[in-house]
This record gives sequence, C-alpha cells and structure tokens, in this order.
Amino acid sequence: MIKLTSETLFSNELLKEIRERFAYIDIDPLTQKKRLFFDNAGGSFRLKSANEKFAQLDLIPNCPMRDHEVSKYLTKVEQKGLNDARVIFNAKNGSIATYYTASQAIFGITGVIAENVEGTNIVTTTLEHPSAFDAAKFYADKLGKEFRVAQTNPVTGGVDVEEITKLIDDNTCLLSVIYASNISGAILDIETIVKEARKIKPDLYIVVDAVQHAPHGIIDIEKTPVDAMNFAPYKFFGVRGSGIAYLSDRAAKLPHHRLFGTDDGNLQLGSSAPGHFASVSEIVDYVCWIGSNFSNEEDRRSLFEEGMKRISLHERSLLEIMLDGTDKVKGLRNIPGVTVHLDYDDLSKRDLIVAISIDHLDFQEAVSQYEAENVIVYDRVASSIYSKRMLESFRMEGAIRISPLHCNRVDEIEEFLEITQKIVDRNAK
Repeated sequence: MIKLTSETLFSNELLKEIRERFAYIDIDPLTQKKRLFFDNAGGSFRLKSANEKFAQLDLIPNCPMRDHEVSKYLTKVEQKGLNDARVIFNAKNGSIATYYTASQAIFGITGVIAENVEGTNIVTTTLEHPSAFDAAKFYADKLGKEFRVAQTNPVTGGVDVEEITKLIDDNTCLLSVIYASNISGAILDIETIVKEARKIKPDLYIVVDAVQHAPHGIIDIEKTPVDAMNFAPYKFFGVRGSGIAYLSDRAAKLPHHRLFGTDDGNLQLGSSAPGHFASVSEIVDYVCWIGSNFSNEEDRRSLFEEGMKRISLHERSLLEIMLDGTDKVKGLRNIPGVTVHLDYDDLSKRDLIVAISIDHLDFQEAVSQYEAENVIVYDRVASSIYSKRMLESFRMEGAIRISPLHCNRVDEIEEFLEITQKIVDRNAK
C-alpha cells in the first residue's frame, strides 16, 4: 500500500476544476446513472469545450478560402490548429497533415515511404496496432520486400531496443514502431530506438504510432527526430473524425497525393473542417492551463510540457494505487483470484493501463459483471484482430483492460478495487 502525497497527485481543488471540463465524467450518457468509465484506451473522456467549439464552427457556412471576414476568421482558426498540432509534437520544421482517422494517416504514410524509398526490407514489431502492422505487411508484400518483425518482451509488455535494431541493416527502407502498447501500457524507448537505428542506417525512415501515448505523456520530435508520427484527437480529449500527423521535410517531399501547384509541405486535400482544428487548439489550451497551475512560463510549448508532465505524474499515482491499494482497500496485486498481467515494476515506463484476469471467469463475462456494477472496462481477446497478435506474443489468451484517465480521483480507483473484490468473491469456487 502506498502513502498518498500531494507531490504527484493533483490537489482536490484542481482536480475538481479538471473534472468540470469533461463531459459524462461519472454519468452514463443514456441512463444518467452514476458509473466509472475505465475504457479511455478505446475512447476517451471528451473536453466539453472541444466539442462545443467544433459544433459552433461547423454551423458556419462560409468557406475558409474566401476574402470575406468570416472566411478569414476560419482560416485563422485552421492555422492556429495546425500551429497547436506543432505544439503537441514540438515540431519546429516539417509538415502537419490531417486525415479522416489516425489509422488512415499511418497507412497512407507507410505506403508513400515504402513505395518511394530504396531498400529491400521493412521492420516493425509484434506490438503494433493493425493500422501500422498491416500497412507495413501490405506494402512489403506488394513491393516484394522482406517483412521483419521484432518480438515483444513478455515481462515488460514492450519491445526491447535490441530486438528492433538487430533487424535493421543498410537495406531497411522503413522502421514502423509504436510509442506505447494499448494492452500492456508499456512505453517504448523511442529516443534510444531512433538513435541506435540511425547508427546502423543514418538515413533510415522511421514512422511512430503515438495514438496511445499522446494523451498520457510528452512527445517531442526534437528529441525523437522521426519522419512521421500520428495522434488521434478523439483519444486526446477531442472529437472524432480526424487524424493528425507530423511529417519530416524529406517525408513531406515524397510523392504523396497532393494538388499540383501547392508547396511540397502542403499535404491538405479538399476543404478543411475548421471545427477539427479548433478542437485541437482546445486540447492544447486545456493542457497548457494545467501547466499554468505549476509554472510561470509563458511559452506555449513549455506550458504544454508542464501540463503533460503533471498529467503523467497524477496518472502514475493512480496506477500505483490501483496496483498496490491504499489503507482502505487492497490493490490488484494483493487480491487473491486476480492476476495482473505484464506487471512491470518501473511505473515510469508504463501508461495508465492495466491488464488483468479473474479466476473462474472468462473475459467477456467479467466485463459484463463489471458493467452490472456500473463500471465500464474492456476485454482484449485473441479472437479480435486488434488483440490477437499482441496477446499471442505475450502467451496470453486475453485480458480485462482497465484504462482510467488523469481526471479520475483516488476514491474512484478505490471504488473500482472494492467492486473487483466483490466480483472475485462472487465467482470464487
């Protein structure tokens, strides 16, 4: 059991303000009953302001590409959103491109690199989301390139740097690697992966799927100079319907689908939806607001970093409480009948995701029993295309995935643990 302090947890006053900014923070949107929503790795709590701003701007009929005052305003909204995407990535150069989804972004960018960069093999990992893994496999097969897959570490739930770099050589045209797992929560050491990979091949193209990690920790293109990285606004407190990607200068100059006559770095196609850009700015405003409670910095990226640092620290405390409990309730590690999978001790290398199983209870039934107690979690099972490859690499049949968010309180984690004990007791044999 841990001793709670205010050094890493948000104060009660600040957390109250944080929670007021999210929709349906503890209420089921259909039944209006109290609930715990612990499936933020699949979706995410939404900022009210991001959705309100999107709806407000989406009602405006004007096209941004006009010389009217309203159109000029919409153009400014779009540009601010693009600039704020740069704040999230810390991208001082390169291009920002928008897509319908983050999966579409990674699939399209993978294809552009694979088709236009010399090399006889593509390297990825078993841990990848299907949008990245299948894209790499699709283009390897299409182009007759060797497909090399780094295996997971079943202890850490991640992929070791050496497992990746040993597959890279002078003929590797692309490395595609995930930032953090949406099953184990393991954070890969992207900075070291990039450094070591480029020692082997200095001009290697590297693509990173940051969808899972972006809402939980700092990402920084300056420290991890990759050629592409994506995030999904809807998993980052924003709205559905867009995926955002960073591309390096050289990646942006490759033959993408583009309008002739536009700059090399302009990868936008068709009329933009200003509301999507506004929602990105609302995300950055929110994180910077958190940062401003701990820092007197005025620079937007500095405030954003401080905000993400504080989010990460609060979530790490919640993770520790969930695993080890408090003086009121046992943690998952200490409840007989509960197995915590991929339980790596160094919590600084994990996002706020826990995978468990309960004795005498299959995963889908466990999820149903949690829902009967007004708790929303998710089952990751080998029959799902989104889980099969990863689970098999961990030698697991499945898991109950628990994924709270930084806006959750300690008492909610305690309530979840009490409910877990209740479910365990009910199904004990």
